[in-house]
Amino acid sequence: MSASSVELDVLTAKDFASDQEVRWCPGCGDYSILAQIKKVLPTLGIPKEKYVFVSGIGCSSRFPYYVETYGIHGVHGRACAIATGVKLANPELSVWVATGDGDALSIGGNHFVHMLRKNIGLKVLMFNNRIYGLTKGQYSPTTELGKRTKSTPWGSVDRPFNALSVAIGAEATFVARALDSDPKQLCEVLERAARHEGTAFVEIYQNCVVFNDGAFEYSHKSQRADNTLYLEHGKPMIFGKEREKGIRLIGTHPEVVTVGKGGVAMDDLLVHDERAAEPTLAYLLSRMRHPEFPEPVGVFRCAEEKSYERRVYEQVEEAKKRLGEGDLAGLLQSGEAWEIT
Repeated sequence: MSASSVELDVLTAKDFASDQEVRWCPGCGDYSILAQIKKVLPTLGIPKEKYVFVSGIGCSSRFPYYVETYGIHGVHGRACAIATGVKLANPELSVWVATGDGDALSIGGNHFVHMLRKNIGLKVLMFNNRIYGLTKGQYSPTTELGKRTKSTPWGSVDRPFNALSVAIGAEATFVARALDSDPKQLCEVLERAARHEGTAFVEIYQNCVVFNDGAFEYSHKSQRADNTLYLEHGKPMIFGKEREKGIRLIGTHPEVVTVGKGGVAMDDLLVHDERAAEPTLAYLLSRMRHPEFPEPVGVFRCAEEKSYERRVYEQVEEAKKRLGEGDLAGLLQSGEAWEIT
């Protein structure tokens, strides 16, 4: 047995805890995300030296300091671009992006969309607290209409981004939502994202106790059953404390129904299909928002497709077969070349 395989057998969450002081506000949802990441990483069979965490700017972007792996703390909005370069340079690395709703969807929006479109093999965790936390409470691209913040004292008039709708519209191959207040569900989603080929995007509802406390209060344990829809592939969409409510589709419009009332049977409910080649259903689910609907959580879409880096390297190998190994010196000296002495 090799030294590396022995090391993999004994990795635990403690092996991924760095020696840096974790400096988030007491009660911040980021602590829950960090704890679940440290639980998931040892289960993946990947050596510590093959993990890289990349971030931009924001509270979420302190993440690389708090996991004992390689990491890059980048500049605002550029985490996806930096991570793309890392993954293309060495496809064997497990590359993770920790970003926020402001970092990813504002200044980083262009990089974010094209990363999803290309299906680059990154695991992207977007901590969504619907506010700019690190810069002390300005409204963000996901802040709800009418929200009073330091930069919108009379209420936001911007139509907010729906992060999952953006991702599905870009035809991301793995799109999921998780809750910081539900560690079990968060851990399951993270593990599935980690094992996906291509871009795995996870929006995590994360509470900012200082600047936007209670933004997702309806998803907390005491209210979760009636306000949250757990998506399970191949199963009907059912929710409620008594598991008596469900989602039925009328044409292209979902509606909340009660099983057993008005002639509604379990067979009438919409069945979740995360593997559908066409992302229409996933997009429809992303538009279901509280309070009109229960908020869907779990995996919205999981499509099989070659990753961008695999296609790139296959193309390189094909070119080598046709043209032979490249000669960099010969290329630089070919054509109209001259030497300055």
